[in-house]
Amino acid sequence: MHTFTSRARKPGKLARLFGLLGASAALAFGTSAAQAEALPKELRLDYAYYSPTSLVLKHFGWLEQEVGAGTKVSWVLSQGSNRSLEYLNGGSIDFASTAGLAAVLSRANGSPIKTVYIASRPEWTALAVRKDSPIQSVADLKGKKIAATKGTDPYLFTLRSLEQAGLSKDDVELVHLQHPDGRVALEKGDVDAWAGLDPHLAASQVQAGSRILYRNVAFNSYGVLNVTERFAKEHPQAIATVLGAYEKARKWARENPEELAQLLAKESGLPLEVARLQLSRTDFSNAQPGPEHIAALKAAAPILVTEELVRRGVQVEQVVDQLIDPAFSAQAIARQ
Repeated sequence: MHTFTSRARKPGKLARLFGLLGASAALAFGTSAAQAEALPKELRLDYAYYSPTSLVLKHFGWLEQEVGAGTKVSWVLSQGSNRSLEYLNGGSIDFASTAGLAAVLSRANGSPIKTVYIASRPEWTALAVRKDSPIQSVADLKGKKIAATKGTDPYLFTLRSLEQAGLSKDDVELVHLQHPDGRVALEKGDVDAWAGLDPHLAASQVQAGSRILYRNVAFNSYGVLNVTERFAKEHPQAIATVLGAYEKARKWARENPEELAQLLAKESGLPLEVARLQLSRTDFSNAQPGPEHIAALKAAAPILVTEELVRRGVQVEQVVDQLIDPAFSAQAIARQ
């Protein structure tokens, strides 16, 4: 009986041993298993010529490698912040590349979005005129036609520039054109000035000799990555995974400026000289949303209110606080 009892217990000990080994394995691989379970079946991102790190990420396929076969990665081209936000709010993408002020404007007008990452600090917009234009200052634009894409950084840059010169949007004729069309309109003489956006602005400078009438880096908001509040609540691991891949792309961009210029030129179809000019005024050093970004966005609050770009009664500074969520990027940066 004793022998039988002893033999009967051995399988139990082995079972317990394998159970312990299984538990250890679960601990060791639990993170990746959780990631696989937490990620949706598809991640939908935009890419844009004004967001070089998005081009890097798409080109190398690092996100696809990270998520594996269980999650499909889809890419959509955004021609401007307004289009990107339309895609995000319409549910056709999960991650939207925009200018920071465009994101503020979107949230202020009712879109429940969150800014989770700083993709770049660009000086990507300025007011441009033709090379032979007699216009010499922003004040000279009174009564003139200015091409700008409504709801984007160049549009808001225009309003702030006019205000600084003692003008308002009622003193000029704003022609609402997408960025590439604004360039064409300027060069053809259909408008007197254009609120350009890189790489189209750099291309117009290099290829058509367009002249920068007014520049102000402080009026340029940051390039940011946004998600909806619902997506942030339901898929925090997906955001962490995407931002981890973006961090890899940002690191590569900083370490390979010439290769980045070549990639931008290839993707956009623009000359290498144009890509180099755009990137010469783009800073990739700080991806963590923080006080400096919040302060820069709040500085633009008055123009959004006075120009009635936000709903009556909206507290724009409060909107900025609600928009910026630094937690996701802090985790992604710490892991790199």
